[in-house]
Amino acid sequence: MKMRAVSARTWGGPEVLEMIEVERPAPIATEILVRVHAAGVNPTDWKSRTSGAGYWSDPVILGYDVSGVVEEVGLGVTLYRPGDEVFGMPWFPRQAGAYAEFVTAPARQFARKPAGLSHIEAAALPLAALTAWQTLIETGGLRTGDRVLVHAAAGGVGHLAVQIAKARGAYVIGTASAAKHDLVKRLGADEVIDYRAVDFADVVRDIDIVLDTVGGDYGSRSQRVLRAGGRLIRLTEPDEHFTLVEPDYAGLREIVALVEAGALRPEVSSVLPLASAAEAHRLSESGRVTGKIVLTVHS
Repeated sequence: MKMRAVSARTWGGPEVLEMIEVERPAPIATEILVRVHAAGVNPTDWKSRTSGAGYWSDPVILGYDVSGVVEEVGLGVTLYRPGDEVFGMPWFPRQAGAYAEFVTAPARQFARKPAGLSHIEAAALPLAALTAWQTLIETGGLRTGDRVLVHAAAGGVGHLAVQIAKARGAYVIGTASAAKHDLVKRLGADEVIDYRAVDFADVVRDIDIVLDTVGGDYGSRSQRVLRAGGRLIRLTEPDEHFTLVEPDYAGLREIVALVEAGALRPEVSSVLPLASAAEAHRLSESGRVTGKIVLTVHS
């Protein structure tokens, strides 16, 4: 049986993406087959598209964030049954193939979709929300009362990190352009700094955790604002402060709990059909996206 998928025929710009037909995967023991309703778009998607990093399968099918419905379960799976709504970030950093009509992966790399979210909203969560959760809570050890600085606080990871930190009792400071300050404050930030108008390193002090999603000199400047014993966590330019997100059933359940408590909700700025994946990548690469971009697959 065939399915549609978006593939990169070579490494390069968005124009290398094309719709193809491939064999529908089948779940092996411990895996589930998910009919994809929506797929989130992340910077790692287009960064991999330009370089091929992380992709070895033939054909190359991009994407990690999935929200959909269980179509079939493999031997030994007891968590789900056909018809269950699930979401997740399977296989990362290996190829997950989310830009497709169906995906297979281990059952415990998914969680039940929050009932109050659409598939589009749920597809915006896994990679970015797990990144925020793992960096702030597990790597950073965030505690109630901590002062947290989130760079690019209106971005894909940043806007979720603001909400997670606030839900855990932190005092949250975000950097964002002036046009996005209202959004970041609505998400729960106590202070927002216009990075175009002022150097955050001149106005912020005694920070317990900095989440750097930007890179460049943000790392060295962020070190200047940390209190003694404070923690800088970087998502770019691997060094001793660098961390990388992992598939995480327990983390997904924590995210679901926050959503169901009304403490976490994704901002979806653009929704495009699967066939418009190249346009979604162009938007993402612009660096001006608020929240997340999502591709619709099955309606």
